[in-house]
Amino acid sequence: MAAQKDLWDAIVIGAGIQGCFTAYHLAKHRKRVLLLEQFFLPHSRGSSHGQSRIIRKAYLEDFYTQMMHECYQIWAQLEHEAGTQLHRQTGLLLLGMKENQELKTIQATLSRQRVEHQCLSSEELKQRFPNIRLTRGEVGLLDNSGGVLYAYKALRALQDAVRQLGGIVHDGEKVVEINPGLLVKVKTTTRSYQAKSLVITAGPWTNQLLRPLGIELPLQTLRINVCYWRERVPGSYGVSQAFPCFLWLGLYPHHLYGLPAGEYPGLMKVSYHHGNHADPEERDCPTARADIRDVQIVSSFVRDHFPDLKPEPAVMESCMYTNTPDEHFILDRHPKYDNIVIGAGFSGHGFKLAPVVGKILYELSMKLTPSYDLAPFRISRFPSLGKAHL
Repeated sequence: MAAQKDLWDAIVIGAGIQGCFTAYHLAKHRKRVLLLEQFFLPHSRGSSHGQSRIIRKAYLEDFYTQMMHECYQIWAQLEHEAGTQLHRQTGLLLLGMKENQELKTIQATLSRQRVEHQCLSSEELKQRFPNIRLTRGEVGLLDNSGGVLYAYKALRALQDAVRQLGGIVHDGEKVVEINPGLLVKVKTTTRSYQAKSLVITAGPWTNQLLRPLGIELPLQTLRINVCYWRERVPGSYGVSQAFPCFLWLGLYPHHLYGLPAGEYPGLMKVSYHHGNHADPEERDCPTARADIRDVQIVSSFVRDHFPDLKPEPAVMESCMYTNTPDEHFILDRHPKYDNIVIGAGFSGHGFKLAPVVGKILYELSMKLTPSYDLAPFRISRFPSLGKAHL
C-alpha cells in the first residue's frame, strides 16, 4: 500500500475547463486532488482556449436549461473569488423562420423553465437591429440571460483557484499508462501516482486513454474554423452598441453563431457550428478543402446578413470539438471499473455547462448521489457499445 502522502483521493486527467471544474469541486470539498495536463499551460491544443464563449439558457432540452441555472451561480461565485470579470450579459438572439421547429421548441423550454425572454417579429428585429439583414422574413427569440464568457480568463482563474484550495496541478505530464484496481495507478512521462479514483476529461485524447481499459466511445474529433470579420465602421456590432450574441437557425445543416466585437478590436466572431474530422495530434497541419468550404459558408452568410462587416475573414483560428452522435455529453463511470469516471463528448457546447459538469464528475468520483438525472449522459445509451467493447 502506498504511503498516505503518495495517495490521492482523485486524479483528474486533462486541465481543460471540465477537468479544472472537477478538480475545483474536489478541492473545495477538501479532497486531495492532482490535475494532470499533457501540455504546458496555457496552451491552444484542445477545446478550452480562446477569449470568448457564448453563455445561455436557451436550449432545446429542459435538462440543459435546468443545469444552466446553477451554472450561472457557480460562474458568479468564481468571478467573485477571482476578483475579475469573467462574464458579460449581452442577451442571446436566436433567429430563424417562424415555423422553424428548433426555435419553437427552445421558446417552449424557456417558457417552461421560466427564463425571461422576448419573441420579436421581423419588424421589431429591423427596428432594434437595423444592421442585421433579414432575407427571408426571419423572426427572433431573445434570451435575456445570454452573454459572453471570457474563456481564457475563466480557465486561468479556475486553475489558480484549484491551487489556492490545495489542489496540485502538473502540466507537461502526458499519461502513458493507467492500471485499474482498488487503487488506480497512473503513469506519466515523469513519474507514477496512485489514487482512490480517476476522472478522465481528456477531450480529443479520451479514447487513447480508454482503449487499453477495454472501451472505445463513439467520439468524433472535429477541427473548427473560428473566424473574425472586420467591421466597416468600428463599433457597429460592438457590446457598446448593445449588440447581442446570436444563433442563426435553419439556413444550413448546422447553425451559425456570433459574438459582439470585443476580443479583437473592430472584429466580430462569426463561425459555423461544425467542422471536419481531424486527428488531435495533427490539428495544426494545413487546412483541407473541406475546411475552406466551411469558411465559404460563413463568408456568404456574412455578406448576405451583416452588411456592416467585410465578407472576408480578418483572423482565422482553430479549435477542437469532440462530438458524440447525439451531441449530448458522456458523464458516467467506466462500465467495468467504478472508480474510473469519464467526462467526454462536449460537442462544442460544454464550456458554459462546465461548473455543473465538474460537480457531477466530482460526485461520481466520490460515489455520491448525483445532483442531476444522468440518463441523457450514460454510456449505455449507445447500443453499439455492447459486451464486445469491454
